[in-house]
Amino acid sequence: MSNKGWIGVDLDGTLAHYDGWQGIQHIGEPVPKMMARVRRWLREGREVRIFTARCHEPEAIPHIEKWLLAHDLFDAEQNVLAVTNVKDFAMDELWDDRVVRVEANTGTALCASPRGLDTP
Repeated sequence: MSNKGWIGVDLDGTLAHYDGWQGIQHIGEPVPKMMARVRRWLREGREVRIFTARCHEPEAIPHIEKWLLAHDLFDAEQNVLAVTNVKDFAMDELWDDRVVRVEANTGTALCASPRGLDTP
């Protein structure tokens, strides 16, 4: 993986515990294993962006940024991490509890579907 692109990290169910929708202002407690991984990436100088459907509603972004600040998630310049729901060609990886990885150009699932949608 290149250090020039960015890593997308889902918020609910990946970086923060998710136990169902409880409103725009509620974000669960940090998931320790994922927080440690993100902090390691940041120490290594990698760009990490929070990749979440929540920011479909722009008024959610300040709540997400407040949560990031409260949990000391800053980039190398001490800015709060970027929050987006848009991927681009510079995204290296996406870490998400709903993702099913697919082998390039084949359609072959490389892991099981979390919701049992594996069959072609």
